Amino acid sequence: MNFKRLETFVWVATLGSFRKAAERQCTTQPAISSRIAALEEELGAKLFVREVGPGPVALTAKGKELLPYAEKIIFMSEQLRKRANLSLALGGILRLGVSETIVHTWLPDFLRCLHIDMPNLEVELTVDVTSNLRMGLLERSLDLAFLMGPVSDPNIADLELCTFPLVWVASPGLDLPQRPVVLNELTRWPIITYARSTKPFAEISQQFRALDGPPVRFFSSSSLAACHRLTLDGVGVSTLPEVMITAELAAGTLKRVEVDWTPSALAFTASYPTVPCNPLAELAAQMAVRVATTAVTA
Repeated sequence: MNFKRLETFVWVATLGSFRKAAERQCTTQPAISSRIAALEEELGAKLFVREVGPGPVALTAKGKELLPYAEKIIFMSEQLRKRANLSLALGGILRLGVSETIVHTWLPDFLRCLHIDMPNLEVELTVDVTSNLRMGLLERSLDLAFLMGPVSDPNIADLELCTFPLVWVASPGLDLPQRPVVLNELTRWPIITYARSTKPFAEISQQFRALDGPPVRFFSSSSLAACHRLTLDGVGVSTLPEVMITAELAAGTLKRVEVDWTPSALAFTASYPTVPCNPLAELAAQMAVRVATTAVTA
């Protein structure tokens, strides 16, 4: 039985689309249709209901019955490759999504290790906010993502990576009190924070909304580098991962502000779809855990 046809069967069933399966397997839609037709002829059963129009492709009753067997064959094949320690032979493309916090910390170390262990692997890197990375995993446009997780989906595996505490910081040029302050005192300045679609923004904005007094001004950005630059330039007060600003704190270009409330630490996971089986994503996620653990404990 042709392994490629089984793999195509699983991808079409997972993505619900011949077109998306063709994009995922770097081929054409007619090629995907040909593989499925050949597999159906070999099995003597229709696997998909083909309807006119761009809507999703549906499995037949027989397709639903046979899908778990195809998934198991692919899974066992990938387990065989891993048991044989063929990581050096693994090639292809890993579509990796990364939160920007990781970019500014241990991502370069991870990519160096990935190149050493899997020299035949190409990486397509996407840097984005967690909400978009999560959608990329669910739509299978990403193979692996380092994001603020976990992702609540039964077909997504989540490996704990690292946690970054947040601290309030400001430029010494701002007229901040030389003492611990309460949160309400920060409303004099713009609050520079993460994008509105993120968990940190939701937590910070909720705290400020509960305060008495005028509404706070938020300067939100999906770029952590932009938040960092605006804070250095004295535009406002922000919460940034402490690991990112140790040099600025030591040099005195940023000042830590002691506040009676601080947002929760940023907890990251290496998350990847488990269906269909993707050994590249699994091996890379395990490597990321090792690199992140070393970076945090160093």
